[in-house]
Amino acid sequence: MRLTHLCLASCLALTTCLTWAAPPAATAPAATEASAKPAVKPPLKPAAAPPAVPADLPRSDVRSAADLCTQMVRRLPNVSRPLCERAELQTGPGASVRGTPIFQRDVVAPQARLKVLVVGGIHGDEPSSSSLVLHWIDQALLTPSNIHWRFVPLMNPDGMLKDKPTRTNARGVDLNRNFPTPNWVKEAPQYWAKRTGSDPRRYPGPKPLSEPESQWLHEEMARWKPDLIVAVHAPYGVLDFDGPHVPPERLGRLYLDQVGIFPGSLGNYGGVHKKLPVVTIELTSALRTPQAAEMRQMWLDLLRWTADRLGAD
Repeated sequence: MRLTHLCLASCLALTTCLTWAAPPAATAPAATEASAKPAVKPPLKPAAAPPAVPADLPRSDVRSAADLCTQMVRRLPNVSRPLCERAELQTGPGASVRGTPIFQRDVVAPQARLKVLVVGGIHGDEPSSSSLVLHWIDQALLTPSNIHWRFVPLMNPDGMLKDKPTRTNARGVDLNRNFPTPNWVKEAPQYWAKRTGSDPRRYPGPKPLSEPESQWLHEEMARWKPDLIVAVHAPYGVLDFDGPHVPPERLGRLYLDQVGIFPGSLGNYGGVHKKLPVVTIELTSALRTPQAAEMRQMWLDLLRWTADRLGAD
């Protein structure tokens, strides 16, 4: 997500605001943080990193989809047990710091022309993002499309399944700052120290891909080779896009607002560096999902865009 949204929040009259990301993009408005590229200087030494996870950190007790559904029903908004069970989540090749599997669900059309990866719960304190992905699995099962969908409702289970959920993972790393964008070693620590005041919620990690969760997504991009990634976040109420192709103008009530990039972000790494289109959805609330009709409309708008611009029809 984007720290720039802090600047945009007042303009958009948003009532909820967390601290996110977003920076140097040559096309970003001059008034935003994203547009101001730091002067070229020797890289700053990062401030003291958050403490490492203790050696005796307990291993996760979530080992099966049934375990995960039990936790999701307790913690996620607008998620019932039947909804989670219909998702038929399965363990994939990835796991979190504490060993929780990164669960996924594939919905494959008989004549699939595109592969689309939909990821929620990158930040653990945005439960509505995971809820939306679960609801969209239902939509994919009901709505014909020429797409092979891969849904990952919860990429950061250690953060979201805590008694007090955290944006970061179990080692205190913001996963959306941990991807290997060019010049990460110089730019990510500098951005963290100078632009965020070494905010621990936005700590990029000791090195790119230091975390098993970001390693999983990085490897998934290389292994599965999706044609599009949809990353679901909250709570800025906008639609962002990075990469080639004409972006969608809207999904439901969310309108396009391309606000720039920052070191280590998925949009920067996937969209700008790897030339893989990345749609970033910012729901209006981290704690509440949109109404059912709105989630349906967002889904239909996404289908139309993939058909018109990516050749899914």
